Amino acid sequence: MKILSAEFLISNTDPKKCPAPNFPEYAFIGRSNVGKSSLINMLCERRSLAKTSSTPGKTQLINHFMVNENIYLVDLPGYGYAKASKKERAKWDQFIRTYLRHRENLLYTFVLIDSRHPAQQIDLEFMASLGRDRIPFVIIFTKIDKLSSSALNKNLAAYKKIMLKEWEEMPPFIATSSETKLGRDEIWSLIEQTNKDYLSSLSK
Repeated sequence: MKILSAEFLISNTDPKKCPAPNFPEYAFIGRSNVGKSSLINMLCERRSLAKTSSTPGKTQLINHFMVNENIYLVDLPGYGYAKASKKERAKWDQFIRTYLRHRENLLYTFVLIDSRHPAQQIDLEFMASLGRDRIPFVIIFTKIDKLSSSALNKNLAAYKKIMLKEWEEMPPFIATSSETKLGRDEIWSLIEQTNKDYLSSLSK
């Protein structure tokens, strides 16, 4: 997709203060330092639209971005950040879950997983909670440029095997690299098709 414009709109911890739900919305979430901000920057072809950091837990707010004046992208706080206090983690968890469950124009949640590591219980539990709440999601495997193709295939096969212990079928997934831009076209194709289906349903 051609990016004509991309801009930061607002940050907050209150889902009620999010922008008016006038456009399709897509949220990005995952464990701290998994590459959410880098992926958003890659998708939008902007080097510093979303703030990146090597320090886990940098994103602590619901950050809204407007793309092409008709799509919201949302950078959510990373979960599982051990150095945050229990009180702070509980606060993040509460407003994230409120946002995910009640944001009416949220069409997909992209759950980012670091492709270099074996399945983590915190990710599996988070995706299970999305399934229970009937929140549509896509798994985004990140940092695949750090692996050989054989190692990547081995890791993905192992992940699928673990997922199928709890799921009837493997949830949709896309392998990506913010460095090489691999997966960018797939993500935008999914978004564009979802937007068409969404707008079509509104006109019925």
